[in-house]
Amino acid sequence: MFTGLVEDTAPLASIVPYDAAASQVVLTLQSPAIAEGTHVGDSIAVNGCCLTVTSIGTDGQLTFHLLSETLSRTNLGSQQPGALLNLERALPANGRLGGHFVQGHVDCVSQILALEPHGNDHRLEIAIPPQFLHLVIEKGSLTVNGISLTIAEIKDESVVIWIIPHTFEKTNLHTLRPGDKVNLEFDVLAKYMERLTKFRATC
Repeated sequence: MFTGLVEDTAPLASIVPYDAAASQVVLTLQSPAIAEGTHVGDSIAVNGCCLTVTSIGTDGQLTFHLLSETLSRTNLGSQQPGALLNLERALPANGRLGGHFVQGHVDCVSQILALEPHGNDHRLEIAIPPQFLHLVIEKGSLTVNGISLTIAEIKDESVVIWIIPHTFEKTNLHTLRPGDKVNLEFDVLAKYMERLTKFRATC
């Protein structure tokens, strides 16, 4: 379980095939801040995707194995070396829930429609696939590349989010442009409510 509060950003060092079919890859990055106190087998949210640490090297090097399911459902497989990735360690049992409940289970990849400055803030507009529009509400939470953000406006096929300077500077949002693809995770409470409602309707 995560909170959507990014602890560090780190450039992608490498992403290389693990098998001949390239259905699995090994992703490596370097983050001394995240590596400190981390052990092999721990969970780290990388751009909002929960990954398992498979090895820890010198100078904070972290390695993860990505399977075809992860590659097909997230933007990690399309990242190039040097791309900045958002990182968050799993929430400890005695930790503060500063964002919202984030599972690290990416629901879809979608496109940035607009990212433009407005004074000191930035207006971010992201396309929402039709099958997920019912899971967003005004003032509700949406996880974007692992960042817990608040929805300010819902449009016919997109949502608008306002980004404060701290969030813009301390995450990889400042490296993104319109047209870029981001990982989205919708509120788990909304997904459970949808499932329970459908189940009751069939009883």
